Amino acid sequence: MPIKIPNDLPAFRTLERERIFIIPDDRAQHQDIRALKIAILNLMPDKITTETQLLRLLSNTPLHVDIDLVQMSSHISKNTSQEHMLAFYKTFPEVKDNRYDGLIITGAPVEQIDYEEVDYWEEFCQVLEWSKTNVYSTIHICWGAQAALYYHYGIPKYLLDRKKFGNFKHHIDVPESLILKGFGDVFHCPHSRHTEVRREDIEKVPALTVVAESNEAGVQLVCDRAERQFFQFGHWEYDRETLAKEYFRDKEKGLDIDLPYNYFPGNDPAQTPIFNWSCSANLLYSNWLNYCVYQRTPYDLNDIEPLREDI
Repeated sequence: MPIKIPNDLPAFRTLERERIFIIPDDRAQHQDIRALKIAILNLMPDKITTETQLLRLLSNTPLHVDIDLVQMSSHISKNTSQEHMLAFYKTFPEVKDNRYDGLIITGAPVEQIDYEEVDYWEEFCQVLEWSKTNVYSTIHICWGAQAALYYHYGIPKYLLDRKKFGNFKHHIDVPESLILKGFGDVFHCPHSRHTEVRREDIEKVPALTVVAESNEAGVQLVCDRAERQFFQFGHWEYDRETLAKEYFRDKEKGLDIDLPYNYFPGNDPAQTPIFNWSCSANLLYSNWLNYCVYQRTPYDLNDIEPLREDI
C-alpha cells in the first residue's frame, strides 16, 4: 500500500524517482480503506530534507499511511520558505482536535539552550500533553526525545564536552522489543548532538526501559512499558550525505568540528561516506507502523485510551 502525500510536495518527485509507492491526494480519495493517520511535527531547520527522509521510511510497508505535516504556530521557520510552510503545513491549533494513530516529533537545533528558553517551549509542552490522549504511539527523535523525557518524566539533559557526531555501533538490551523485531545483535545509527541523557537517570523511572545503546554514543532507544512512547537519540532518518553536509557546513563557518566518527572511509572527507544504517532504519519504522501502531491502535480513533505514564 502507498503513502499519501500532496501531489506538489517537493518530496513527491524525489520519492517517485526512487520508485517508492506513493499516491497523490486525488487518487487516494477514491479508496475505501482505513488509512493510518500519522502526524509529523517537523522542528528541523531544513524541513524539505527532513520531510523526504521520514516519508521515505514511512513508505516502506504494505500499509496505507496518511500524513499531516505540523509546525509550531509560535515559531517562524528561517530556513524554509513561508510559501512551503503555508502550502503543506498545519499549525498545532489546526490539528489539536484530531486524533492520530502515530506521531513523529523530530529533533531541533536548540540543544544548547535550556528547555524553558526555547521560543516555542510552551506550545511544545501542549503538544506533548495532547499526545497522551490524541495519539496512540509517538516516536521522539534526538532533541525531541530529550525534551519529551524531561517533560513527561523529569529526566535532565547534560551538555557534552564535544559534539557526539558520527556513525556509531549499537547493541540491543531488550531482544523482545517490538520496534526492534528482526534486528541483529548490532546495528549502526548516526548521531549529531551536543547533549545527552544518561542511563542512570532513565533507570530511576520504573515506567521506562532502555532498549538499545552504544558503548561510544550512550543510550540510543528508550520506550515506556506499554511500548507506546519511543525516544531515540540518533537519527535513523539521515541519508548517506547528511552528516557530511553538517560537517562541511560547520567547517565553512569556522566552527571547531571533528570529523564524523566512523563515517568517511579512512577518515578522508573526499571519500563517499559509509551508509550502513539504511536497513535498520527501514526495519525500525516498518516495525513501528506494523507492530506498535497498526496491530494495536483502535479502528475508531475516538477509542484511543489515554496514555498512562505510571505503567
